[in-house]
Amino acid sequence: MTQTHAPSDNPAAPVQDTVLAASTVCIVSGLSGAGKSTALRVFEDLHHFTVDGLPASLAPEMAAMMGLPSMSHFAGIALGMDLRQNNFLDELHDALGQLAVQGKRPLLLFLEAENSELIRRYATTRRPHPLEREGMGLEAALMAERERLRPLREMADLVIDTTRFSIHDLRRAIQKRWSSTQGRLRAIRVNIISFGFKYGVPREADMVFDLRFLPNPYFIEELRPFSGRDKAVHDHVFATPAAREFRARVLDLLLFMLPQMEAEGRYRTTIAIGCTGGRHRSVALAEDVVQTLQQADYPAFIEHRHLELG
Repeated sequence: MTQTHAPSDNPAAPVQDTVLAASTVCIVSGLSGAGKSTALRVFEDLHHFTVDGLPASLAPEMAAMMGLPSMSHFAGIALGMDLRQNNFLDELHDALGQLAVQGKRPLLLFLEAENSELIRRYATTRRPHPLEREGMGLEAALMAERERLRPLREMADLVIDTTRFSIHDLRRAIQKRWSSTQGRLRAIRVNIISFGFKYGVPREADMVFDLRFLPNPYFIEELRPFSGRDKAVHDHVFATPAAREFRARVLDLLLFMLPQMEAEGRYRTTIAIGCTGGRHRSVALAEDVVQTLQQADYPAFIEHRHLELG
């Protein structure tokens, strides 16, 4: 287990409240090779006490340490955890229950990346994947890990895809999201799913928006290979006044509804945005929605369910 400490500014600073705010304890996990170690170094720079490779069962004890006078100069604690320990998810679930009893609600950060990028990173570092010791090849290990960690991803407060991130990009993303959400995250979690109607509507959706009336980039030969994440496709989808008005009305509706849902005690909602194949129009709007909600301090997360199929 590797342990690092942020520098001490004032050992005699006043003791923090022993009941930690929700955002002072962060659990950092995700796919191997997605950037956990880098994320922990960012938290260290943000004056957090950081521990990597921590058994999940020890999380309550580590979090309790933050109430000690000697720890009062730290802004919080960041704990790195992964599948290298046996029964990881079961132990983490038990640890979260113990933390809840103590009045602590950690923020869970999940890092992921596309398999092709993870394979490239492993080829560069020449380090074995943790699951390769079970006799799997690298690609099989990556797929098995992604499936095993699916419940953890669904629990996460923040999901960051590092596929196209450099180390510096990841640092900026964490610093921006942590600084903007620390202590101000709203209670309701918003999951946004882009999808293709030809593959079926997500069963977990609470709201569904149908974008099949918007201009379809699929029929533009030079745009077809790209997705709604690309600027050219995004600009084409919202090129007409009607498309821009529709987007504005969807955003206004969500910004009106979410506070009402939150006031009624809702803690989670899923918004599905669909087009024919789930690659162009739905992806473009979903990206705009998640950005707008995150800027409004909602813990909003995105999944492009059929991006590679459309």
